[in-house]
Amino acid sequence: MKKQFLSLTLITALTLGTAGTTTALAAPHSSPVISEPSTDTDKQVIKRIDADKIYKNIEYLSQTPRVAGTDSEYKAVQFIKKQFRSYGYKADIEEFNFLSYTDPNLVELSVAGFDGEIQANHLTYSVNGDLSGEVVYAGLGTKEELEETDVAGKIALIQRGSLTFAEKVLNAAEKGAKGVILFNNADGELNGTLGEDNDKYIPSVTITKKDGEALLEKLNDGVKLTASLKIEGAYSGEKTSYNVVATKKATKNNKAKKSDILYITGHHDSVAGAPGANDDASGTSVTLELARVLKNLPTDTEIRFVTFGAEENGLLGSQHYVSSLPDDDIKGTIANFNLDMVGSKDAGDLVILTNDGEMNLVTELAQASSTRLNGEPTPYGQGGRSDHVSFAEAGIPAALFIHSPSEPWYHTPDDTIDKISKEKLQDVAEIVGTAVYDQAKIEAKKPDFNHKKGKKVKVPHLFGEKEFK
Repeated sequence: MKKQFLSLTLITALTLGTAGTTTALAAPHSSPVISEPSTDTDKQVIKRIDADKIYKNIEYLSQTPRVAGTDSEYKAVQFIKKQFRSYGYKADIEEFNFLSYTDPNLVELSVAGFDGEIQANHLTYSVNGDLSGEVVYAGLGTKEELEETDVAGKIALIQRGSLTFAEKVLNAAEKGAKGVILFNNADGELNGTLGEDNDKYIPSVTITKKDGEALLEKLNDGVKLTASLKIEGAYSGEKTSYNVVATKKATKNNKAKKSDILYITGHHDSVAGAPGANDDASGTSVTLELARVLKNLPTDTEIRFVTFGAEENGLLGSQHYVSSLPDDDIKGTIANFNLDMVGSKDAGDLVILTNDGEMNLVTELAQASSTRLNGEPTPYGQGGRSDHVSFAEAGIPAALFIHSPSEPWYHTPDDTIDKISKEKLQDVAEIVGTAVYDQAKIEAKKPDFNHKKGKKVKVPHLFGEKEFK
């Protein structure tokens, strides 16, 4: 998962004036329920869900980080495929290539003629190098400033601002600079990216505003500074990641008409250094469990279960998958239930987030099921940065299921199995599982949304009524 989310409590405070934003999650709404409560139907799903099985799958997957394109991701993919097959599916692994950048394991900067130690960081896509040279100030690194500054064979000291980091580095490289030191124009560390791989880049590091201004003061006083700069372990190149797909064909449908398609998804990769028990072994494992639970239940809708790779690299797995779907599959897909970070005992309450913040089939089904199961519908709101976005951008109703706010150890080595709540796993699995089956079961009452026809309906919103078309 690429982003943390705000809680309803915090959002309320923000909207009431403690900060300058009006972003809000919508409160449970009272639009017509899709179907009448069907206790017997729900029980067919609920009685099959086993939170212990979900937990055990998380435990296996979170033994080590599962960074896209690594052996540990491939091992996880093989495990997921094996689990799908043990449930009776013909699981397929879909490969795709992507450009990957590996952060350096060593970044060092020392400056002769300057008293004190300087802590340097790297920019994403910075290249390796071991060099030294005279430091010269090149302002903001514009072409005009570099025309007036002799940086050939030297290390350019450049301030943040006006241009992108990549433009500054390329401008300096074009004039023959050996390396670049970028310093911040605001307090705090400077973290950033060069945007993409480029063989014209030269070794570049970042430092704080305080250190940069101190170096500049020395240069203005006529002190000659010589810097030694070393970057090791950076790697940029093509790697392979994987999606795992299992399909439950419709068990009954009119053969003259192709069945609807519905997706349950999660991502199996994690960030470097994080075991990713919650992000997102939890969503992957709930996806696996719902595949097991729904396998032998009769449906007239095709259900596809997919775990995506390289979500943490920018939703690459889901983008590749959706972009590869035939037009007929896109048109026939009615919903994507995306599960990301759904098990942490230290995260907030469950919310449903859509890319545009508006209701769709997924939110309708899930709010109906959570009302039947828990007595109130799960709140919905706007949020991106997970694989539901790839479906939404293709025009498919999609939503993310996540707990908000995120746990304190999001994207850290502490995202481990001992932080997982079986109760939360059970709750999410029940809500999504019954919502999916309510739609996919044979002769299910198909929803008829007024707002899909252009008629405006009003639903209670966290801060008054909001209209949806």
